[in-house]
Amino acid sequence: MSDDAPEPDAPDGPEYRLDELSAAAGVPVRTLRYYQERKLLPPPRRVGRIGLYSEDHVARLRMIASLLDRGHTLEGIRELLSAWEQGRDIATVLGVEKAVTTPWSNETPVTMTLAELAELFPGEVEPRAIERAVELGHLRVDGDRVTHWSRRQLDATVTLVRAGVPLAAVLEVSDDLQRVMDDLAARFVRLITEHVVGKYTGTDLASLDETLARLRPGAQVSVEAGFARSMDRQVRAAIDEVLADYAEARE
Repeated sequence: MSDDAPEPDAPDGPEYRLDELSAAAGVPVRTLRYYQERKLLPPPRRVGRIGLYSEDHVARLRMIASLLDRGHTLEGIRELLSAWEQGRDIATVLGVEKAVTTPWSNETPVTMTLAELAELFPGEVEPRAIERAVELGHLRVDGDRVTHWSRRQLDATVTLVRAGVPLAAVLEVSDDLQRVMDDLAARFVRLITEHVVGKYTGTDLASLDETLARLRPGAQVSVEAGFARSMDRQVRAAIDEVLADYAEARE
């Protein structure tokens, strides 16, 4: 390409250099280079000698990781992606990858020292509590620093503990809740897979992208609304029980 040739249009979202892509996707630079050599990763946008990677590359890396987790080999993944892209617009394919692999959670992680965590839960942060939080996926420990996966959930836990609920009890309920949520999420995925994804053909991948994007908020609202209704029922039942005990005691 000559110096006077126009540069490719920049994408709307953020762009990453190779080391930044490595950090964003959690994939070592050496592995990224290997993926490029095996044609698993599309080439970057070139600006002079600098290669810039987009969110489409992050989506592709998430898909590769997902396929590896399901037991596919790299060669099998390469053939699968090659067959998928054959005769199709690459932007459409990458768009579907992004729709399928974009995280449903938009929680903001929070990192602090162990001492700062202990200040949030006075007398509660013992080694077993840390181990349990790590087992449940709430915390990631790196030396004397910890990262909680969700600022909102951390704030909710602090509120419960300060109201008098032991941290150990909160963690056990969280474990139960996660199992219920995993089961519910699996059922939603089966619904989408059987009744939505299964009916799409290679000629309408773009409409699948749009459909999946529309389904995201609906699934989340269904869970939130259902939980709120259940909480209303349980709170009313608990209040009725307390009032009945109070009335019986007065009699």
